[in-house]
Amino acid sequence: MTEPIRILMCAPDHYDVDYVINPWMEGNIHKSSRDKAVEQWSKLNFVLNDIAQVDLVQGQPGVPDMVFTANAGLVLGDNAVLSRFYHPERQGEEPYFKQWFEDNGFNVFELPQDLPFEGAGDALLDREGRWLWAGYGFRSELDSHPYLAKWLDIEVLSLRLIDDRFYHLDTCFCPLSGGYLLYYPGAFDSYSNHIIEGRVPAEKRIAIAETDAINFACNSVNVGQSVVMNKASDSLKQRLADVGFEVIETPLTEFLKAGGAAKCLTLRINEPVLPDVHASTPVESRVLHMEGHLLDAGIMNRSLDLVVDNGGSFKVLNFNLGVERQSTSSAEVRVSAPDHEVMEKIMTQLIELGAVTANQEVDNAIVETCDLDGVAPDDFYVSNIYPTEVKISGQWIRVQKQRMDGAIVISDGSHGVTAECRILRDLKQGDRVVVGVEGIRTVRKKSNRELKAKEEFSFMGAGVSSERRVELVVEQIAWELRQIRDRGGKVVVTAGPVVIHTGGAKHLSRLIRDGYVQGLLGGNAIAVHDIEQSLMGTSLGVDMQKGTPVRGGHRHHLKVINTVRRYGSIAQAVNAGVITHGIMYECVKHNIPFALAGSIRDDGPLPDTQMDLIKAQSEYAQLLEGTDMILMLSTMLHSIGVGNMTPAGVKMVCVDINPAVVTKLSDRGSVESVGVVTDVGLFLSLLVNQLDKLTSPYHQV
Repeated sequence: MTEPIRILMCAPDHYDVDYVINPWMEGNIHKSSRDKAVEQWSKLNFVLNDIAQVDLVQGQPGVPDMVFTANAGLVLGDNAVLSRFYHPERQGEEPYFKQWFEDNGFNVFELPQDLPFEGAGDALLDREGRWLWAGYGFRSELDSHPYLAKWLDIEVLSLRLIDDRFYHLDTCFCPLSGGYLLYYPGAFDSYSNHIIEGRVPAEKRIAIAETDAINFACNSVNVGQSVVMNKASDSLKQRLADVGFEVIETPLTEFLKAGGAAKCLTLRINEPVLPDVHASTPVESRVLHMEGHLLDAGIMNRSLDLVVDNGGSFKVLNFNLGVERQSTSSAEVRVSAPDHEVMEKIMTQLIELGAVTANQEVDNAIVETCDLDGVAPDDFYVSNIYPTEVKISGQWIRVQKQRMDGAIVISDGSHGVTAECRILRDLKQGDRVVVGVEGIRTVRKKSNRELKAKEEFSFMGAGVSSERRVELVVEQIAWELRQIRDRGGKVVVTAGPVVIHTGGAKHLSRLIRDGYVQGLLGGNAIAVHDIEQSLMGTSLGVDMQKGTPVRGGHRHHLKVINTVRRYGSIAQAVNAGVITHGIMYECVKHNIPFALAGSIRDDGPLPDTQMDLIKAQSEYAQLLEGTDMILMLSTMLHSIGVGNMTPAGVKMVCVDINPAVVTKLSDRGSVESVGVVTDVGLFLSLLVNQLDKLTSPYHQV
């Protein structure tokens, strides 16, 4: 005869909502009726006694949530893993549940004191016994999952919870007999939903709506074909009936006030062990070392946030705080991820923040060979803007031609082993490319605090604020422009046609004429409308003096293009005396190189516009070499392209009237970037006026 299902419950003799440790408890302190709670619990107990055998554990004063026995621990066969409660309010339950397990003959496993795991509330066995679903994110830590796999000898699948209303896995996830699954997808991140969909066939997944989820329809007790729950919509009951399940509703509203229902009030204590199921968990952990101004530069917060945001977990093992303003801090952090793919995603971002493997002996970088031109190995490391080093044959090698979104190619030459960033299209069959994240580190530039100690001038730091006094920012930029010019440095401007439309052409022309600009990047439009203004006094057919449309003005830009094409190039039109002033005129007259990248929408185009995208990118990259500062003036697409080609260390000034554009352009994680939310014509006017005030060259002391 088959052994009956055994379920552990605890009478609500001491139940109440005494504190707030989940959203359901908000506003419900001491608002639960003890009599009604006893009545509802007794009805649930009666229903379950009809389909299973119910055992009881004695409740205790001072631990009102002991009634939720699902959190006592996790049972499989003769083994029980005792819960380690996250909140101190529930930690008093642990010795009572431990005693019950021991008194009833279970082998009790105990996790480290500082490693939260909340039992069968966050660990649910597939009803076919094939694997264990384990939740993390609010109450249980991901690092507990390898212990479960080892002690219970079962495969563990980690699912990340992201909605704090569903703080335990059993509040939004219920494995059913026959391999069916009742769950609320909105409670999980995309990775976890992908795992669920990969293990449970579509025809056996019963995804519920939010209205059923908040009634705790997933917090059900499944015995055979019976599903006992607080409440279900008619449509959900029909869906379950269609696949052979009977829904038994028993109201548990008093327990919902504490964030629990049928499943929370029960613990199955005779889960069978399948002989052909054994331990397996893809959870991966690494210990990382971080050093620098971790707190005041925000690096620590950003690092830990990105671990969690990407589905990982962390524990700070050691933190040494710098006690003085100039002191640096250091930390060792254990980072865990549900599998290798997620770990590599996290590690790639942590490397950008300067994290390195804590072990003294860092593994060499892994290198694989390209088998096709223009195609990298699948797991190639994607480069970022920061100076990067890779470890090859035990030696750290600095990567050359650093840029964003490239691959790192390792070569052997007459000067030894070299590493270089290359974009995908430049890869050749046989190139050796770095893959994975082993043996890679970034060399982060010192923070603004350190820079200010060494430089009289400093930007206000990365980020954007439309509340900044534009005049103050302009003063700082003007100071730096003068400094760069006087030391023979290089400034490149990336400009869009808005510069012309807002009356900024004369000011940008002045900057070029006075030697503040050493290169110009843009599209067909910036040149067309600049020349239109020079030849016809209009921009987009609008009179630049009166601000009114000119009859037939919509054809002006085409006439300009036609004129320049007749002369063969912008330079030839300037030399012929056709173009007599403007931005392009000043570039030609002062031998300032420019690159114009075309697009699908361009009229003409001008003969100087490079319509081959690959060649245009190469021209941009060549002109950007050795740049000290880039002024990005109201051209989002060209500026994004420029930003991707530019390594850390180059100061970038992003100017646009749209705050969202400025944020996108300046948020590169670089301390050298500054965003200015203002009209670009006004910005250029203020900049020229401020430069006029700087009557003597800047000299460093």
